[in-house]
Amino acid sequence: MATIRNFAFLAQLRSEASSHIIRYRGGRVKQSGRGLVFWFRPETASIAEIPMDDREMTLFVKGRSQDFQTVSVQGTIGWHVVDPERLAERVDFSIGLAHGRLQGEPIEKIEARVSGIANQAVLQYLAQAPVRALLDAGPELLRDQLAKALAGDPALAEIGVASVSVRLTNLAPTSELERALQTPTFEALQQKADEATFERRALAVEKERAIAENELANRTELARREKLLIAEEADNARSRAAGVAEAGQVEAAAEAERIRTVESAKADAEQQRIAVYRDLPPAILLGLAAQELAGKLETIEHVNVTPDLLAAVLGEFRKAPAPALTAAG
Repeated sequence: MATIRNFAFLAQLRSEASSHIIRYRGGRVKQSGRGLVFWFRPETASIAEIPMDDREMTLFVKGRSQDFQTVSVQGTIGWHVVDPERLAERVDFSIGLAHGRLQGEPIEKIEARVSGIANQAVLQYLAQAPVRALLDAGPELLRDQLAKALAGDPALAEIGVASVSVRLTNLAPTSELERALQTPTFEALQQKADEATFERRALAVEKERAIAENELANRTELARREKLLIAEEADNARSRAAGVAEAGQVEAAAEAERIRTVESAKADAEQQRIAVYRDLPPAILLGLAAQELAGKLETIEHVNVTPDLLAAVLGEFRKAPAPALTAAG
């Protein structure tokens, strides 16, 4: 904004470099340029101040797609002045000579013209395709078409204004339609999530089954080994029993052989002793028996001698020959 200082019948204007100042006197341009400083007479001058910096305006358009669905477009449009003198002729940028402020609202008029051109271009673009195609294409294609429409529209060129940038931040349907459009995607994602969950569960079940089968196989193998161990222990026990029996048989055979040997020796000795006694006369045998009996009298408590036995003994003595000593006498 220009700064004006008044001194009686004269005034001084000082402007910024970003503003183009045009001073008129008598309907003609007396001075025109950026960042001017000059003296003037307020009663004979008319001054316009045109901003030369880049300006941005907000864009918000609601339109209908080819399938009659509401779509909202949001963004910003940048513009600037390329011919300030032409713009000053078409739009009032006069400033008050007492305070230096704009007397009207020229910026709003320019932005209204830019917004009208942009809205028309956006509405035409939205009406050319169904909402699904618009959303799939995204805002980039619309941005390019909107930039071309603003650059080629003569309504801006004839007032000395040009667009410098177009940025779109959103191209979206209504919230209800957006939820409806998102439903298939959500369902597909949910289905994939369910499938992944089922796969994880199936994998877990398969792992549990494999673990159970492994445990069963281990138990079966242990049972088989235990059976083999029991059979081997039984074989060992039978082998030990057979060994013990065989050893017993050998020992019994040896003992029997020893007994047979001993008994055979005893029998032989008895036979020899009996053979010695067999040739002796009965009287001598009786004497030997009496002698053996006399040797055991200490252990014999009583002896029964019957008359028959005594008669037999005496008979035997009578039958015996007289001793040689008697014959000699």
